[in-house]
Amino acid sequence: MRKKILIIQGHPDSSHDHLCHALAASYEKGARESGYEVRTICIANIDFPLLRTYEDFYSSKPIPVIEQCQGDIRWASHLVIVYPLWMGSMPALLKGFFEQVFRPGFAMENVDGGKKWIRLLKGKSAHIVVTMGMPAFMYRWFYGAHGLKSLERNILKFTGVGPIRESLIGMVEECQAHRVRWLDKMFVLGKKGR
Repeated sequence: MRKKILIIQGHPDSSHDHLCHALAASYEKGARESGYEVRTICIANIDFPLLRTYEDFYSSKPIPVIEQCQGDIRWASHLVIVYPLWMGSMPALLKGFFEQVFRPGFAMENVDGGKKWIRLLKGKSAHIVVTMGMPAFMYRWFYGAHGLKSLERNILKFTGVGPIRESLIGMVEECQAHRVRWLDKMFVLGKKGR
């Protein structure tokens, strides 16, 4: 069976050619060359409201575009999430997207009166790609990569996604000379479906 890959392009600005867009495109090209099936969600092109209440998260029905995104995630065996680091974490639009999509009944299910959660996304793997202005080792070692860890632990692992790999790309504004190397690396990761 061919691997099914969903790329979630998490840069909130679709009007410019950002490194995140180029990285996702390079990964997709490599994956398609290897014969993998690939779909892409670009969150900047999706119009959705933010959840504001407990009832919104637990009881309201997702709007059609969010249901379509849930269908794409359900279809995929591997998720590739690409985003820029903003204020130590993912951009707010990407966080809002995850809140809309990873709802109870889709990503996890509460049983035993809240004492236990069933993880509904088991069997899916993920690769998170984060770009940043600071050196990647500073984000990981000095700042503890708290935003990345939150995505991994509180969203992906909590819903059953694993294993999870990560690629941190630092100094993006000052090291444009490395752009080709980063794009080549993403192409190779796409070829391997990782």
